[in-house]
Amino acid sequence: MAEFIVLGAGMVGISSALALQEVGHTVTVVDRIQPGLESSFGNAGIIQTEAVEPYALPQDISTLWRYAIGQTNDVLWKLEPTLRMAPALWRYFLNSATDKHRKISITYAKLAALATADHAPLIEASGSEELIIRNGLAMLYRDEASFEKEKARAERLEREFCVRSRIVDGVTYQAEEPALKQAPAGAIHWLDSWSCKDPGGLTQAYAALFEQRGGRILHGDASSLTQTTTGWVVKTEQGIVGAEQVVIALGPWSPELLKRFGYRIPMVYKRGYHGHYQETTHLNRPFLDVANGVLAAPMSRGIRVTTGAALVDLNDPADPEQLERGVNALRSLLEMGERVQEKQWYGTRPCMPDMLPVVGKAPKHDRMWFHFGHGHQGFTQGPTTAKILMADIAGERESQWLPLEPSARF
Repeated sequence: MAEFIVLGAGMVGISSALALQEVGHTVTVVDRIQPGLESSFGNAGIIQTEAVEPYALPQDISTLWRYAIGQTNDVLWKLEPTLRMAPALWRYFLNSATDKHRKISITYAKLAALATADHAPLIEASGSEELIIRNGLAMLYRDEASFEKEKARAERLEREFCVRSRIVDGVTYQAEEPALKQAPAGAIHWLDSWSCKDPGGLTQAYAALFEQRGGRILHGDASSLTQTTTGWVVKTEQGIVGAEQVVIALGPWSPELLKRFGYRIPMVYKRGYHGHYQETTHLNRPFLDVANGVLAAPMSRGIRVTTGAALVDLNDPADPEQLERGVNALRSLLEMGERVQEKQWYGTRPCMPDMLPVVGKAPKHDRMWFHFGHGHQGFTQGPTTAKILMADIAGERESQWLPLEPSARF
């Protein structure tokens, strides 16, 4: 057994630490803040078994033009950051073509299919059952044309990937969900996804489980990572910490760290915002208001509304325009009270141009492992890709996961 440093204490990093610990490795997690306070804190809290196809860039000019001129709330962008991301975005666009996207989805769907089964033992062992809602996720459509199109897609996903769904007319769905003020055109209820009332709290519960089992979590500076003759060292508040091996699980901050070691990791940075609103009528399950690109989820702090993607730099100041536009539209559909007073939260989804997470050995360094780039699905896929990483470290990787390997991608 070996000693490991895991850099990053989000869902992906903590899941890595638990998986390594489970097979007998000694693990120290290092992060600049407490576990679960970055993207793992503020996401929509859904373990998405229905997410068998990664988000593709539209291939039709009309939709791209609407994005370009700001006619949709799904995607907002700033010129300079978008230009800096242009090479990665172009590769993302090419991989969104039908044939390439279908091939990518074969691997992506396998990850989604394992998500709830891989979370389940951690939820139980960490005593987090009260945070989990097991009644699916709904997509609500405001017009018949969109609903009909997505009905066909839902039927296809069931045929190809065995993803269960229920197609419901709008009046019936409103009767099931009293928090709705009006009936949508229709709803697709994805039956097997789970949701979490406090995703940051679940990550922290997993972190507490890791500590109870003997692991250490230290505050430190990942940028201080240095290779030695025997492994790796990093500076922490408790002093220099060393280990034979290191796992890079820093999400959107991974490429910046890895520049120092000679890697150029292309990444698309999709920022998302959330806000909490008083729950005046109980919301049974999370739903996406497809037309307006916002998702509403029942949380411990009220109804959490999360946004689509803003293409901005990692360190750009908060701009809640996308959230405010979405909430204003959402209020015509959903009963919501006033906004809960809190600092405006935002986080960044680390999206790879080929839409697959990066899991495996660093191409140029011994005893360094990559585990990042999960895009929208770090909360969903963290425990699953952690098990894949653990198998890779043990020399037991299955061939079905070869598309996740860094060596063929960087």
